[in-house]
Amino acid sequence: MGVIRHVVCAMSGGVDSSVAALLLKRRGYNVTGVFMKNWDSLDENGVCATEKDCEDAYKVCQMLDIPFHQVSYVKEYWHEVFSNLLKEYEKGRTPNPDILCNKHIKFNHFHKYAIITLGADALATGHYARTSQEDEEVFQQTPKTAPLVLFRNRFEFRNPVRLHKGADLVKDQTFFLSQISQDALRQTIFPLAGLTKDFVKKMAAEAGFHHVLKKKESMGICFIGERNFENFILEYLEPKPGNFVSIEDGTVMGTHKGWFTFTLGQRARIGGQRDAWFVVDKDINTGDVMVAPSTNHPSLFRDTLRTDRFHWIAEDPPTQLARTKMMECHFRFIHQMPLTPCTVTLNMDGSVWISLAQSLRALTPGQFAVLYKGDECLGSGRIIQLGPSDFTIQRSRECSAATQLNKEQTPEPVR
Repeated sequence: MGVIRHVVCAMSGGVDSSVAALLLKRRGYNVTGVFMKNWDSLDENGVCATEKDCEDAYKVCQMLDIPFHQVSYVKEYWHEVFSNLLKEYEKGRTPNPDILCNKHIKFNHFHKYAIITLGADALATGHYARTSQEDEEVFQQTPKTAPLVLFRNRFEFRNPVRLHKGADLVKDQTFFLSQISQDALRQTIFPLAGLTKDFVKKMAAEAGFHHVLKKKESMGICFIGERNFENFILEYLEPKPGNFVSIEDGTVMGTHKGWFTFTLGQRARIGGQRDAWFVVDKDINTGDVMVAPSTNHPSLFRDTLRTDRFHWIAEDPPTQLARTKMMECHFRFIHQMPLTPCTVTLNMDGSVWISLAQSLRALTPGQFAVLYKGDECLGSGRIIQLGPSDFTIQRSRECSAATQLNKEQTPEPVR
């Protein structure tokens, strides 16, 4: 009889991780369920959701007759995710803590806890995603420290593990996994890779996991949930009042409590204004939040952006991009948004410029630009710079046309 492999399954108290643990148990693995506590929080009604989730996860482990552990990463989450979030907001950006949580907490601290502390052979989560390796290949991997150079040594032969979309394209979560390391991916199993959400719910019902089936889908920022965001963020950042300013003519439309409570594209609720106005830009030097009078105003649309140093899941950029410095693929910056064709240009510092086949609404600094080639998620980079908006280009063309017309109509001086 072969060796029974030990797999640690991250348990959230939800239906997906519960069924992931169930599948691992049915495959004959020695499974340990672990609940991570990342945030001390109460919901709007003063109920601690974390304690309820932990109880639900524990109940599933009891039903499956597998060991259950709790681990706290509240301190790590604060220093490596939440502090970063606050700094990003202060810079006028809109961060994505869910991607950072996966990168720093689940697939770094928790991954090491599972492999080193608990002695597991592999880590498993309830994400809808898959890798290029079979489960048995996962157990043949040996951890290897990532190189400190920009890209791996060209003479180091090591087939990278690829990250691919799950079978359920609607629930696919590769977007949220786009910053995880190659070493963590090598030792990770996604039991739900080939399943749809409907089938997972059916399995949960058949297994008697009715207490997790009743729960609503997790919504909103991972630790904030569905509470009022403005009130929440103002608990941590000092109010910095400023003006709402029309992008069209510079008219002051009203005042706000701080630019960090707004993200591009959202409706700006301006006191005294009956018509809807939408946030199109922020000036952290003056405190002004620029607004436009329609949800599809051209100032909200752009087709170019630049990231910081791009994180390639395979560690190296694709061969074509490394060789020619340009590559065609697909882009998204919001989970589940349609993929958009794009051209990627690689810069010397590892950052990339992305030119989109069409202008997209509300491209947002601080969000992650995630790239795909076919069904493979290549990785992501934080958006740090935007190209000119369609409105700016339109105004520039109008000014150029007016200048040219003036030149043509101005008579030559008589000599």
